Amino acid sequence: MKISLGNLKDQGEELAAFLEPRVGAKPSVSGDTLEVEDGSIREGVRPRHVKTYIKRFMYMKGMKKNHRVFVSGKELTIQEIELGEEKEEEKKEKKEKEGAKETPSKESEEGSSGQRSKELAAEKSAGEPKQQKKAAPKKARTKKKAESGD
Repeated sequence: MKISLGNLKDQGEELAAFLEPRVGAKPSVSGDTLEVEDGSIREGVRPRHVKTYIKRFMYMKGMKKNHRVFVSGKELTIQEIELGEEKEEEKKEKKEKEGAKETPSKESEEGSSGQRSKELAAEKSAGEPKQQKKAAPKKARTKKKAESGD
């Protein structure tokens, strides 16, 4: 069985030590791959089980959110997940908001935010009337009469 580590090649020794008791054999590390001889693997251990072990290892190291494990036959591949632009932007916005919350002083925060919230409330109430949603009228149910089987 072959495990391609991708950009986790620096974690190869730790992963091999983690897998050894679970697989029943010490995987050999060479570059960015781990190899386990098929004959030395404990009976009943399938590539799908090894995938679960690798995912558990990545979770313990805090890498699971950024990596995926793929199985094809007797070959496993660990790949880094590329975050989409939207997620990266969301993270940046959250950091900026957290930074903005900490920086203003209490005096300026009370004066400006209180004033601004009142202005926004006034604009909303003056701009357009509130529309209320009404529930649909209930339909009358017809009761089924019990038929006598006499």
